[in-house]
Amino acid sequence: MSRRNRKPKLPNYPVRVTIESLSHDGRGVAHVDGKAVFVDGALPGEELSFLYTARSRRHDEGKVCELFSASPQRVEPKCAAFTICGGCSLQHQDPAHQILSKQQTLLDNLERIGKVQPERVLDPLTGPVWGYRNKARLGVKYVNKKHRVLVGFREKRKPYIADIQRCEVLHPDVGGRLEELAQLIGGMEARARIAQIEVAAGEDCTVLVFRNLDPLSEPDTQVLVDYAQQTGLHIYLQPAGPDSIELLWPERSVLRYHLPDFALEIRFLPTDFTQVNSAINPPMIRQALGLLELQGEDRVLDLFCGLGNFTLPMARSAAQVTGVEGEAGLVQRARDNAQLNGIDNVAYHVVDLSEDPGEQPWMQQSYDKILIDPPRSGAQELVPQLGRLGAARVVYVSCHPGSLARDAGVLVNELDYRLAAAGVMDMFPHTTHVESMALFVRG
Repeated sequence: MSRRNRKPKLPNYPVRVTIESLSHDGRGVAHVDGKAVFVDGALPGEELSFLYTARSRRHDEGKVCELFSASPQRVEPKCAAFTICGGCSLQHQDPAHQILSKQQTLLDNLERIGKVQPERVLDPLTGPVWGYRNKARLGVKYVNKKHRVLVGFREKRKPYIADIQRCEVLHPDVGGRLEELAQLIGGMEARARIAQIEVAAGEDCTVLVFRNLDPLSEPDTQVLVDYAQQTGLHIYLQPAGPDSIELLWPERSVLRYHLPDFALEIRFLPTDFTQVNSAINPPMIRQALGLLELQGEDRVLDLFCGLGNFTLPMARSAAQVTGVEGEAGLVQRARDNAQLNGIDNVAYHVVDLSEDPGEQPWMQQSYDKILIDPPRSGAQELVPQLGRLGAARVVYVSCHPGSLARDAGVLVNELDYRLAAAGVMDMFPHTTHVESMALFVRG
């Protein structure tokens, strides 16, 4: 190994510091001799010692060794695997302070990246902090050295599946069954050929989609059928891509959720994108529609509309809603959901919104209101086009504060919108994901 590629030797003694802030991934930030150190398990204001776990030219990493002065925000993590599993980063911080930290992250990003500040900060939307996660993708790995299967999320900043028995944030139908699922797969002939399990919970049932890399033998198939019958879980197999899923048991399975405020039933497939936290989804929709101030004569554009989670509620109050989404399967489900609910004032279009949509027919129209709910990358290609659509109000639902801040800068500094309001939603308690909503008003 050359001297250039040799890893720096780590000090083997604890170093005492005061934690200054939290990083974007939930680690405490301190400085030693002017160099930033990211400390796992630390909170702002704490005095502690840490041990180095990694060093690089730009920053170092460490883990808490001894705590001398604990933050009042510190709580005991509920999950026994918290220090190992990469699924959660903030269980050691009181949930009320978690969401306030995320709010500050949003405001900091808006100011630093977008050079904008909201006129009003919305109250955070919060809900249950345990057992809330209705969608997840669990890794599965047969470990030769351990002679057993692991089921769960990956370890913190490592590619390995964490050795955990249960997950406190997963839906209760699945969260307490990780060890049970590991033993189930461990008893199958295909134990080394099951790559993942996708979890999807609706109001009536919970689905497990087993990603089987090879066709299952008859005995293995029967093992899964027996397990489904014993637990009531609905089981699918996925031998290839998402479109290949096939129901194994029972004969019929329907995933759905209701939005009672709008008299709506939304149906979806196990591999469809839906909001992870079903308790936050209804208040999120109510808040978005309230900020839009929909009127009976409004023409509304819903960008990245998915299977109609916002489109269909808006259609109850507006004259016409146009939904645009890049995934054809989701658009078909959106159309089916419109028909299921007797809604006929919605038009859907399949368009890749990561590319310039300027020549699309729906872009040649004008709209009174716009709702946009993009992926983490935001809507960099799309946002500059919004100014010519004439909308008085734009509500932006975001899953990444950095991309929201970038797009907010364009809307405010180039397109003559005001950032009238912004706030966070606790869609992913105990993680560093920052979900937010912003209202832009023309003029």
